[in-house]
Amino acid sequence: MTLNDNATTRLSIAVLGTCDTKLQELFYLRSQILSHAEDASVTLIDVGRSPVSDPAITIPQDELLQKYGPSTPAHLSTLPRNQVTQTMTDCATACLEDLHSRGSIHGVISAGGSNGTALTSAAMRRALPFLFPKLIVSTMASGDTAPFVGESDITLMYSIVDIAGSNSILNGVLDNAAGGIVGMARAYQKRQIPSQHQTEDSTVPQKPKTKIGITMFGVTTPAVDRIREHLTTHHPSTEIYIFHATGHGGRAMERLIATHHLTAIIDLTTSEITDHIVGGVLSAGPHRLEAGLAAGIPYIISVGACDMANFGPRHTVPEHFTNNSERKIHAHNEAVTLVRANAEESRRIGEFIAGKVREYCKRPEMVEIVLPTQGISPLSVKGGPFEDQEADEALFAGIEGGLSEGMVGVRVVREERDVNDGGFAVGLAERVMRLVERGEDEGG
Repeated sequence: MTLNDNATTRLSIAVLGTCDTKLQELFYLRSQILSHAEDASVTLIDVGRSPVSDPAITIPQDELLQKYGPSTPAHLSTLPRNQVTQTMTDCATACLEDLHSRGSIHGVISAGGSNGTALTSAAMRRALPFLFPKLIVSTMASGDTAPFVGESDITLMYSIVDIAGSNSILNGVLDNAAGGIVGMARAYQKRQIPSQHQTEDSTVPQKPKTKIGITMFGVTTPAVDRIREHLTTHHPSTEIYIFHATGHGGRAMERLIATHHLTAIIDLTTSEITDHIVGGVLSAGPHRLEAGLAAGIPYIISVGACDMANFGPRHTVPEHFTNNSERKIHAHNEAVTLVRANAEESRRIGEFIAGKVREYCKRPEMVEIVLPTQGISPLSVKGGPFEDQEADEALFAGIEGGLSEGMVGVRVVREERDVNDGGFAVGLAERVMRLVERGEDEGG
């Protein structure tokens, strides 16, 4: 079956699933989508291990492999399960990229268990941009969803019961999911159509907004609020994007930088680096800072909340911390326990930052590092539970020492304020705008 030629004007939704194991459930999902949008087109894509023949399958497994698979494919039946999953993930990714690039779909939905969720979520993450509707009904949606969602905007819906057979609970879940993806796809489709006002003004050149990403944690919220207030009041041509420094937040920001969705960064809260170095649970991984530095965009780096590694409830903190009487530990709330980075760890955090700048900085004149010497978080100010001048100095020296040679143009500035000081926050806002203006003057 071929795709409808009117797919770009009709609401069109892709259904992704393993037809060899979930055929009837996928058919029911398809029927409910059409019941919520009778004018819609549904593209059912089979990503199963074994081929299934049915006229309702728009892109059968063999066609998917032939069009989007390797040039010399091995027979799937001869491959171990993990290789089959990888092959079908690659094919599904290429298929979704193709359909999206042609404007042939306005949303994608799938339903499955652990293997199906791993396959379809990976294809969605790799193939589709932020804001494109992606929904998965999954038995794995209640638990650790990080492997499936990552830094993407996939919506997971828990199936309550296994996705096997037909019963009133599963049918209700699939019906809700069908209604959800129809609504999401209609909203997305509407955004793709220029409004009458936009059309009338299309001949008038519009200066694009300066899209500024800012990293935030609970303990740096006062500073971020002040930065945002100052920018929106005094620089109304800016659009502000706040990223929660939870690991996924940092990765989401880096992805948006890499795909040219952000034009400047105030990386106030780089605490994900501390989690990476110390072993906390909110690490963004080893590639933090790379995208912004490599992009050559205006980039302000600070060390907000770099004094703390994050863990869950107290009993989840590793014993090598809790058994050390010299280690400072603070209960942020019942669910979050903070461990103070010591001097040696702080030095390594500083060296990490300096190393990334040395290796990835494309335009040194667009990068400034600003260090609040009176407290890198509210806990580290004088008299606070994490006050440790030795550790703070090790952090600052790690950055400064690592950039003392070979990085002409990158400014490292110490400010005698704490991270949430209003003057410090306004200063960061004005620093980034000066870099933005410099880039515009240079035609960058």
